[in-house]
Amino acid sequence: MSDSKTNPSLDEKEPTLSKEELNARRDEITAFYKDNIQHLEIQAEYETLLSTIEKARAERMQAQMFMSQTYADQKDGGVNPDSEEATAFKQAMENAAMNVG
Repeated sequence: MSDSKTNPSLDEKEPTLSKEELNARRDEITAFYKDNIQHLEIQAEYETLLSTIEKARAERMQAQMFMSQTYADQKDGGVNPDSEEATAFKQAMENAAMNVG
């Protein structure tokens, strides 16, 4: 690997800016960030919506898997409708329905 500097011309000179130049540079940087805030807010809203959709899809898939497993169990031997498992299933389905709708 080489041991060379990335940009030797920058390393050799020391930046000396006047107070006015520093203030102008600060104003320029501040304006840049202020201009980008609206774009970042839109991106944050977009990503929040994507996250909400992904969460709803995952909950729906989990409910469908639970339903299919329960159906398979009922087919094999049945689950007592008054059992703790059946009650938990009903509660999970009600919660999923409230969250999706």
